[in-house]
Amino acid sequence: MKLGQLEFHVLVDGHLGLDGGAMFGVVPKPLWEKKIPADSRNRIKLAMNCLLVRAGGKTILVETGAGEKWDEKRRDIYALDGPHLTERLRDYGVHPHEIDIVINTHLHFDHCGGNTRVEKDKVVTAFPHARYVVQRGEYEHAKNPNERDQASYILENYVPLEPAGKWSLLVDDRAIAPGVELIRVPGHTANMQCVKLSGGGQTAFFFADLVPTRAHLALPWIMGFDLYPLITLENKKKWIPEAIQEGWIALFAHDAEVPAAHLRERDGKWEAEPVSID
Repeated sequence: MKLGQLEFHVLVDGHLGLDGGAMFGVVPKPLWEKKIPADSRNRIKLAMNCLLVRAGGKTILVETGAGEKWDEKRRDIYALDGPHLTERLRDYGVHPHEIDIVINTHLHFDHCGGNTRVEKDKVVTAFPHARYVVQRGEYEHAKNPNERDQASYILENYVPLEPAGKWSLLVDDRAIAPGVELIRVPGHTANMQCVKLSGGGQTAFFFADLVPTRAHLALPWIMGFDLYPLITLENKKKWIPEAIQEGWIALFAHDAEVPAAHLRERDGKWEAEPVSID
């Protein structure tokens, strides 16, 4: 899809299954399973949606999914499948060497696992010519996570990039290319960032894990994974109405059926109208 001179596409790094109760927090199963049904192990199917963005002469990747560095046991636990991001990039004629910037909204394994890959039993940079961008506070926490969230952070996805000087660590909001703005939106983690794409009088907003699927639009529908759920709540109150008022395209990080939508308010409820972007 084109927004003026900016162009973007949604690329899916396969799917994963996460516990439905954890994905919907305090919302009872009889309610959430009407939106996304669970399998026999109570897992719901989620996409790992990434963005390929071309702006200001740069080729930018937003998120890298879970990657391919998984053994069979963990593949089974998380119901991981393909196709993987490298295959989807190939569909668009993009080689990993052509990526200039990689943006991670945060460093949970399903958002940054493809940052690195294994080559001859060694973990190496997956996009060797790219600089990787994340909030400094997120990176510092990811290197020393606490007991509650350490399962979400896998060091081999990001620490190997440090010796090569690949990281650009931010301390607040930042425009990194024409029409590409990173906005710190805490709640899911203390320093998660969302991505705002603008051009030609239009805007698309990648909600990351603030609103991971369209089923999470209702204010109380907040993930149990969120470290600061009340901050998530305040940010949903801020960003969802703005997206509605301004007519933005909402981009969902984990919706397996509707990665992009216009948001509408009907009868006091927020709804998503799917948008075709390719």
